[in-house]
Amino acid sequence: MADFDDELDATGLNCPLPILRAKKALNGLEAGKVLRIIATDPGSVKDFEAFAKQTGNELMSSTEEDGKFMFLMRKGG
Repeated sequence: MADFDDELDATGLNCPLPILRAKKALNGLEAGKVLRIIATDPGSVKDFEAFAKQTGNELMSSTEEDGKFMFLMRKGG
């Protein structure tokens, strides 16, 4: 079983599109649900850290593998 409830593929998108798409995806989730985001923009690492602090969503993990950045974010509420 996956450790996330929904997934957003933001590969090939540059700032601010990964954040904007993640915000929209999180809006569609219930509080406590986890969104997995995959991005290729290196700037997305700092962007998602800031996004979590500003929105009250929890950035559970941030990893990089083969040029892809993967984030697990739990919707606050």
